[in-house]
Amino acid sequence: MVCLARFARLVIGTGVLLLLISAASPSGAQQVNPTASSVKEQQLLQELNRIQGRVSIPDQRSGVLEQPAGREWREFRNVTLHWIGGIAILGMLAALIIFYLSRGMVRLQSGRSGRTLVRFSSFERFVHWMTATCFIILALSGLNITFGRTLLLPLMGHEAFSEWSQWAKYAHNYLSFPFTIGVVLIFLMWLAGNLPNKVDVAWLKRGGGIVGHDHPPAYRFNAGQKAIYWVVVIGGGLVAATGYELMFPFYLSGIEGMQLAQVVHATAAMLFMAVMLAHIYIGTIGMEGAFEAMGSGTVDVNWAREHHSLWLEEENARTGANDARTQPSAAE
Repeated sequence: MVCLARFARLVIGTGVLLLLISAASPSGAQQVNPTASSVKEQQLLQELNRIQGRVSIPDQRSGVLEQPAGREWREFRNVTLHWIGGIAILGMLAALIIFYLSRGMVRLQSGRSGRTLVRFSSFERFVHWMTATCFIILALSGLNITFGRTLLLPLMGHEAFSEWSQWAKYAHNYLSFPFTIGVVLIFLMWLAGNLPNKVDVAWLKRGGGIVGHDHPPAYRFNAGQKAIYWVVVIGGGLVAATGYELMFPFYLSGIEGMQLAQVVHATAAMLFMAVMLAHIYIGTIGMEGAFEAMGSGTVDVNWAREHHSLWLEEENARTGANDARTQPSAAE
């Protein structure tokens, strides 16, 4: 009887084990495709603008595993920005060369009078040259970020290029502060003289004395100079604001805001540089006597009469034609 009971328990246990195995094993008609139910990347991208998880460290931003907008930013950084910079800067240089070869320097038609008129004070010139110097260094160091690896690295080698880029970064960061101060001072100093008026419309219609040989009347700043002023104020303000957001990341925005700041910063800077090339051209080889305004602070009376006749009339009415502001030149 004992043997019979043991045999019965063995048979029953074996049967139960076989039932469990058959229930757990899939049938041939119920094979599972291992990828059919898995979540595709595109599904995740459609559901969320970022793929992220949970982390235990204080910096919760480290939980972002993939940020799809970063692909668009990378495309802009590596491709689109190069085209914007190349077309804007090289295009402006080509246009200025062609213009100079066809037009040449704008000469004083009446020659020099031998008398000079104070145009800019020492403080105004200091602010201008401080801002201009910072701008040139900022422009060169910024261009290095975009084009340095392509243009300079093959010529300089890795070690020299790394050293140069490090110092360029320091210069770019620290000189941004005096540049921003200069932009603010320029805005405050010259705002009153750079508000548009009807004289600017007439000046533009007559080509401003640059396209042809006409000399339309203008006050202290003509329409072209006013355009440069607003480019400096608006463009300088944009690159300063976005630049500081990039220098102090994540204080004002997340990663998406940082990407947008870099796009605005780089685009505005490229266009800013292109416009400043035209400004530098006119102030140096483009127009006779123009550099003296920011060089010595004085201009020849005939220069003022040809290019800013309304301003000359205001100065004569305010101070008198023989005032100390109208001085004999050193040649007399």
